[in-house]
Amino acid sequence: MRDEQICRGSVRLSHRRWSAFVLSNSSDDGDHRGDEGRANPRKEEMASSVLVEHRRFEMVQLASGKVRRETRCREPNDDVLDWRVDLCVRNDVDKLYRAITDSSSDPNPHNSMERGLDQVGVQLMTPLVVEVLQKLCFEEKLAFRFFSWAARQENYSHEPQVYNEMIDILSSTKYKVKQFRIICDLLDYMKRKEKNSVPVEVIVNILRQYTEKHLTHLEKFAKKKKIRVNTATEVYALNLLLDALCKCSLVEDAEAMFSKIKNKVKPNSHTFNILFFGWCRVRNPSKGMSILEDMIKMGHTPDNFTYNTAIDTFCKAGMVKEASELLEFMKTKGSTMSSPTAKTYAIMIVALVQNDKMEECFKLLEDMINSGCLPDVSTYKELIEGMCSAGKVEAAYKLLEEMGNKGFPPDVVTYNCFLKVLCDQKNSDEALRLFSKMIEVDCTPSVHTFNMLITMFFEMGDPDGAFETWNEMDKRGCKHNTDTYCLMVDGLFDCNKMEAASFLLEEIVNRGMKLPYQKFDSFLKQLSEIGDLQAIHRLSEHMRKYYNPAMARRFALTQKRKSASLRGK
Repeated sequence: MRDEQICRGSVRLSHRRWSAFVLSNSSDDGDHRGDEGRANPRKEEMASSVLVEHRRFEMVQLASGKVRRETRCREPNDDVLDWRVDLCVRNDVDKLYRAITDSSSDPNPHNSMERGLDQVGVQLMTPLVVEVLQKLCFEEKLAFRFFSWAARQENYSHEPQVYNEMIDILSSTKYKVKQFRIICDLLDYMKRKEKNSVPVEVIVNILRQYTEKHLTHLEKFAKKKKIRVNTATEVYALNLLLDALCKCSLVEDAEAMFSKIKNKVKPNSHTFNILFFGWCRVRNPSKGMSILEDMIKMGHTPDNFTYNTAIDTFCKAGMVKEASELLEFMKTKGSTMSSPTAKTYAIMIVALVQNDKMEECFKLLEDMINSGCLPDVSTYKELIEGMCSAGKVEAAYKLLEEMGNKGFPPDVVTYNCFLKVLCDQKNSDEALRLFSKMIEVDCTPSVHTFNMLITMFFEMGDPDGAFETWNEMDKRGCKHNTDTYCLMVDGLFDCNKMEAASFLLEEIVNRGMKLPYQKFDSFLKQLSEIGDLQAIHRLSEHMRKYYNPAMARRFALTQKRKSASLRGK
């Protein structure tokens, strides 16, 4: 970098350094001349070689705006020269930056910055301009004014490196929406001035920064037909541009661009997926199916995620018929990689149930079982939740029955999925009905089954139902775990059943159960509110067995403050 950051004055510096070196050698010659007054040939030869090496030391500015030295012999004092050159660049950068910042505080700032820059009298070079822009990276307005001023200077013109730096500053600012027009104008200016082609990285960076925020201002970029940026075509940049257009619902523009460029750039599967999702976004399934067919003809295989997302999109938009056609397309033209999964069937079955197409629903369920796509826990939950949400509880029972008839009887996990949906809906009648069915088919309920019922009853304000469930656990030989005790104590406190809650807390202490830290905190606060000092001390001592004593002391202080407030009432 030190070799690249060098100013025009470096040649003059080097000339003075070499001249001083020659004069020094010449003076030494004079001191050692003979009486004959003849110069020392060895010294003259050295001075001549030094001047030759000096001519080989030239500054060359590349098209990229970077500067390098040509090959030369390195002398011991070159480090001194490099230091002087770097100092020269830094001084010029500081002068320009000071002129810019001083003008920003001027009460009449109009054109004051330009006048201040004119008075600096610095010879501009690409590395120097880039350095100043980098110092102004968070002041996009000042940076753009300096950029415009530099473009008007004699014996200087912006190189692509400077344009890239300016575009990066404008596209990285927090005022992206406002500055986007300037970026478009800047790209258009580069085209009209016949500058070098804009690097593809620049366009990709602009598109990425705007598409991440899903800004619809990309429509300006798409519709601004006068901008034609000549970039090296490659599939990554194409995909990013197509994705940006599709996210702005400009799918027709995206496909038109793809049609023009597909003979120059070989699209990959991601390219087709972008267009396919774009047509799904604007709810045009026929166009989406056409893209899928083209994708398969090109030798690409759509994956399950692509199909499932499209089917889900169609179903949520009420386009069940189109979703069914896509599912049929998967079964007939899909490969092993893209064949329907249990997730695919679950999406379709729920959509059919919600649209009261029960006959088609169970026909599809039969196809799913026959194809070997058995639903897992999450898929079961989606199926049952979708049916119950649509008010089709009987359809959910029939689902369990159909699975059993096909040799896949539901187990306790399946029933718990069903029960979870009913408990969340606070449908106690159906929840108890399902619980009875579990007992009827000899499916032993788990502790999780009872915990869900207890939670439901307390949320409904029915502590008696929770106690009945608690007693049913004892009858069934299902042991109460820590979660069961916590649910009961919390629920009883909320229902103002203080004596029953204190009794269960006493049982927790006697059984030596380790409660979660948050529950200790909650229960101690509840006991402090009712002023049960004995229970507080017992629970605090019990807590010392499992947690830091300092934590117990903190709760003891809390207990004392609560007790004092109670006595003061």
